[in-house]
Amino acid sequence: MSLQMISTVSNSSLIQPGFSLLNFDGHVFFFGQKGWPKRSCPTGVFLLDIKQNELKMKPVFFSKDSCYLPPLRYPALCTLKSDARADEYQYIIHGGKTPNNDLSDKIYFISLVSKTNKKMMFQCIEKDLGGDVPEARYGHTINVVHSRGKSMTVLFGGRSYTPLAQRTTETWNSVVDCLPSVFLIDFEFGCCTSYMLPELQDGLSFHVSIARDDIIYILGGHSLQNNTRSPNLYKVKIDLPLGSPAVTCTILPGGISVSSPIVTQISDTEFVLVGGYLSDNQKRLACNTIVLEDNKIEIVESVGPEWTPDIKHCRMWFGCDMGKGSVLLGIPGANKQIPDANYFYILRCKGTEEDKEEELITQTCSQTSSEDPGDSTPFEDSEEFCFSAEANSFDADDADTYNEDDEEDESETGYWITCCASCNIDINTWVPFYSTELNKPAMILCSSGAGHWVHAQCMDLSETMLLHLSEANVKYFCNKHIDLNKGLQTPQKVACLKKPPMKPLRKKKTMKLSTSAKKSFLRRLFE
Repeated sequence: MSLQMISTVSNSSLIQPGFSLLNFDGHVFFFGQKGWPKRSCPTGVFLLDIKQNELKMKPVFFSKDSCYLPPLRYPALCTLKSDARADEYQYIIHGGKTPNNDLSDKIYFISLVSKTNKKMMFQCIEKDLGGDVPEARYGHTINVVHSRGKSMTVLFGGRSYTPLAQRTTETWNSVVDCLPSVFLIDFEFGCCTSYMLPELQDGLSFHVSIARDDIIYILGGHSLQNNTRSPNLYKVKIDLPLGSPAVTCTILPGGISVSSPIVTQISDTEFVLVGGYLSDNQKRLACNTIVLEDNKIEIVESVGPEWTPDIKHCRMWFGCDMGKGSVLLGIPGANKQIPDANYFYILRCKGTEEDKEEELITQTCSQTSSEDPGDSTPFEDSEEFCFSAEANSFDADDADTYNEDDEEDESETGYWITCCASCNIDINTWVPFYSTELNKPAMILCSSGAGHWVHAQCMDLSETMLLHLSEANVKYFCNKHIDLNKGLQTPQKVACLKKPPMKPLRKKKTMKLSTSAKKSFLRRLFE
């Protein structure tokens, strides 16, 4: 094994405990940044470009039909292939923590839909489940098993917040172990079933799970209830006959009492276990080799690298598998003026000759732990990391990464469209206008025709009106279609106002004079 330090060039402060790594076509992508995404990368997913021991992070894009994928930290993720021998695959992402420390119970499918030398386009789809749906959690694992020509997704472990009915003011944000249930998820029918196995008595989190064919091996993990790291090695077998699935568990000897290790695959049947914690205040610097053959598992101790003094004496560490026997490790930096600064290393678990034959950018899949380093004491489980691996993982060829100067704008994302002729929303100059905006402009759906989205600011909507429209169940029409909508509406009947009848004028009474009286009146008038 060899250890090499790398320097970071851009956006490295986003890489904190809890991140995950994805691999598509030999390219490694970062997911699960600390904090909400910024305008420079609204998707929150970056390409990790490592060249000449320098790490650069470049933003990537999502298709217009993608759902929103929040930056989840400490989720469970694994690869899913349409067929056990297929080359095309997608990632399943479940659970995790949002930047607001809310726990997610959603399941996302993320896949690569297009790739050019300028940019890569991803698609993210949210899946709905019925039945025994797993509660929101983090620090758990998810794997895919294959049996009798069928496949099933298996979810196990993790932590969640204390149920609302049991919370008090002092324990409002306390976390507890999830029940040790094994969840079988069938995405073809959208259903989920939970199983309670007598061998699994305690809830586990930050453990290792490795799947091969119809068997999942669960190693290590931490139990909050007992404050112990399990020394057991569990073998969970999933049989998928024509009827109901059969789930059995066996406790095997030879386990390791460790939490939050990282696993990287070095051959079709061999894995290397590195990192983790032996106790709350002791890191595990030893390494092990795991061999899976003929439905058997063998764990032997292997020679580790020459750890640097910084790694030996650091208060915590975190990292992810980079595929082909390489691991990305991070430790806190010593610069107090930059609290999020970290040092990064690449651990190569293969021989020197094998390293020369293979490039570094490979299959990557990782999961880290719960809290930020500054919010917890040294070596707490909340700072740990763990990994979920597939024994039949792929071995993608290296491909060229695109140039940083070729990065295009993010106008193709839904929030940065030209919504109208007078639209002045520009991703490079936009600043929040409403108090509810954070890193994307507020939008509202115009109900004209098939419907289309417009920016609330371009429609000159006040914040009060925007909040009212978002809460009220009414249709909204943009400035362009409001007159057309009025013209199509049937005019409402207007009730005529009844005027009160006018009182008739009274006729003045006149006196009739006789002819003799008139003559007498005129005679007197002219005298």
